[in-house]
Formats: sequence, structure tokens, C-alpha cells
Amino acid sequence: MSHGRLTAVVIAVVVAIAAAAVALQSAMAVPGQQPAPGARSGLGVRGRAGRRNAAETAGPRGAASRRTVGGPLLASRGIIVHDPARGGRRLPRVPASAFVVADAGTGQVLAAKDPHGYFQPASTLKMLTAITLIPLLRPDARVVASRRATSVQPNVVGLVRGRSYQVSSLFKALLLISANDAAVSLAQATGSFPRAIRLMNAEARRLQAYDVVARQPNGLPAAGQHVSAYDDALIARRALAMPAFMKYDSTLAARFRVKRRHWVTLVNQNTLLTQYRGGIGGKIGWTEKAGATYIGMARRHGVTLIVTILHATPLTEITSGERLLNWGFAMDHKVRPVGVLVPPLPGGSPG
Repeated sequence: MSHGRLTAVVIAVVVAIAAAAVALQSAMAVPGQQPAPGARSGLGVRGRAGRRNAAETAGPRGAASRRTVGGPLLASRGIIVHDPARGGRRLPRVPASAFVVADAGTGQVLAAKDPHGYFQPASTLKMLTAITLIPLLRPDARVVASRRATSVQPNVVGLVRGRSYQVSSLFKALLLISANDAAVSLAQATGSFPRAIRLMNAEARRLQAYDVVARQPNGLPAAGQHVSAYDDALIARRALAMPAFMKYDSTLAARFRVKRRHWVTLVNQNTLLTQYRGGIGGKIGWTEKAGATYIGMARRHGVTLIVTILHATPLTEITSGERLLNWGFAMDHKVRPVGVLVPPLPGGSPG
């Protein structure tokens, strides 16, 4: 074979190998590697991926350990549930990007969707504010409303700059009507706004809620702030263990003195308390970026369930929570759990 012909053959072989490699790479990138929507084989995975960000891979723990807190199945971004062999109720579809249904007593996660996905919290973050600050602030202490507190919008109780307010009244405004100005005043009552944020993030770490980054005590939009449905469940489980929190959170209505001769009535926004059998507490939230968010807690026949919902269609969050709770009460102890709510780390709340 001539030198020129040999060179041509070698070039042809190289081109063929390169073409085969490109074809193989394209085939591997074709969607369909994941289970088809609605597919279930004991463990069903369906639905769109959650919204995550670059912070997921940051920090000493890294993405892998963060996503598997509570069990390896919880790393999935789809729906996670073990269907019983027979006689089971199907997990309802709800218009939300992420959720968790868990038994607060046993810690078992009964079902989830993108449980470790990062989402904006909206006002559900106020539950972290409350469980962090309630142990630190005397309920009868008084806090002077600052310019920072009185200038925040929206959802305010109407604090007046320079006037003092009782801590217990501020917690009621925080949890009943989601008062953003009350959240700022409570944060500043720790000594400074930055200190309160540090305490909130430290409490999240103590709960092993590693998906949480708090920037605002009221959950209003802030760069880098996010939570996950799983971590909201850890926060809710801690709240259930705090009688003071549950007393505030389950109050149906209260009077709040804004200034002399000016009182307002606070009516609890969480209709789970009045319209759902066994409803005992929770928190709703909404912002344009977060969509609707929700944490609900209910108890029936000695079983306490937690439901957390993130990035839901507005005005569906509580009804979706009720549907998931109904499924949870029907299927608790009848489905194999898909994970577990981890316990807090040793040591008390930071302060």
C-alpha cells in the first residue's frame, strides 16, 4: 500500500471513531434516563426538578451530605413514596414544587417531593425566627420600635416608631397575621439585627437543617436566602416541642395595642386551625418569588403529622396541605417510610 493511501485510511478510521464517540455522547444525554412521570415500582419518582442554586455545593459538608440528610432516598428531586402492595391510598397530586409529609412522633418521612431542593421561604421562615427567639426573650419585656421596624412593608401590624411593645404581643402579631414589622422588632430585641440572623442560622445548624440560609427574620426576599421542605419539617418538629410557641401559634384571635386608644384585632391566618379536624398550628407565606409556602401541623388519635409545602400555586397551599395530611393519617404505619427527620445536635439552643 502506498504511503498516501495508508495516510488516507488512517484519517478515515480516526474520523469514524470520532463520529461514533459523538453519537454515543448524544445518546447518553437523551432524556429518559430517569423514570417516566407517574412511574411507580414500590418507589415512585415523578414531577419536575426543584429549584436549586450554587450554594448547594458550597460549605464544608458539600452537596452529597446535605441532600442525603434523613436518608439517601431524600436526595431525589421527584416524588418519593412507597406504594403499599394492596389497599393503599394513592398520594394526591398537589400544585407545588416541593413538599414533605412526616410523622412528628416517630420522625418517619412518609412521602416527599424534592425534599432538599432550595426554595424561597416567604413567611414560613418566621417559624425559625420564633423558635430561635422565644427561649431568649422574656415575654413581659418591652421593645422600642425602630425606624427599621416601622419602615418595613407589607403585612404589618402598624408599629409606631419610638413606642414600646410587649414581646408576647409581638410574637402573636408575628405568628397570627405574619407581621413583618414585628419580626424586625423581635430580631432587634436580641441586641442587634445581625445577631438575630446569626442566632437563627445557628439554630438551623443545631437542628441539622443545613438547607436553610436566613437573611431576614420575616422571610421577605433576600439574596442567598433559601430553605427546603425537609428543613421546614425539622423546624416544625422543634416548634411542636415548645409549649410557648404552640400557645402563640394556635391562638385564634388577639387584641394588639398599636398606640394609646388604638387597638387592632389579630385573626389567625392559618385556617387549618378552624377548618381541619385536628389542626393544631402552622404558618402560611407568600411572595412573588416564593409563590405560596406552607407549614401545617395536625393531630388525630395520638398521631401528630407535619406537612410542608414550597413554591405552590397561590391560594392552594392550605387545601393542598389538608389533602396531604388526609393521606398521611390514612397511610401512617401502612407505608414504608422514605426517610427520617433527624434529631437536633446535642446542646441547647444558641444564645
